[in-house]
Amino acid sequence: MKLIRHNPLLSLLSAQLILVVSVLLASPASAGHHGETKMNNGDVVDVAVSAGQFNTLAAALEAAGLVDTLKGDGPFTVFAPTDAAFAKLPDGTVEALLKPENKDQLIAILTYHVVAGRVTAAEVVLLDTATTVNGENVAIAANDSGVTINQARVVKADVQASNGVIHVIDEVILPPNG
Repeated sequence: MKLIRHNPLLSLLSAQLILVVSVLLASPASAGHHGETKMNNGDVVDVAVSAGQFNTLAAALEAAGLVDTLKGDGPFTVFAPTDAAFAKLPDGTVEALLKPENKDQLIAILTYHVVAGRVTAAEVVLLDTATTVNGENVAIAANDSGVTINQARVVKADVQASNGVIHVIDEVILPPNG
């Protein structure tokens, strides 16, 4: 199964890509490591929880029954919305999604934030789409101002975990049928 389709146009724009990769590698995820990414000992769930800015995501993963899955071998690439990203949703949305009767919708949304495999920032900028665990594609755009996943901006890239990588995003992305 082909998970990711490469965009030949982006490959031709190597100078621009080098700039974007440089910006991503200089992001807070790798600050102080001179381009090296720090490998955290925990899995993607543990790393997200320990960051302290993903409490809503952690609660949603628990409500959806996805914690054990994301603690599995992986590898996973997680586009992780912060608590502030969830707060941008209309009032009552998060509370409604966390109700047991909305579990299927919550699973669809959360799995739309996960790509099978470990896709680093250097690889993400070479793509125009990626197929999520949900089965739907996300659009990827890289330019001088950074990287977006659909409409969400990557604000921190390459947060390494034992079973994958996390890219922090500033908005919750919703699947086309979600």
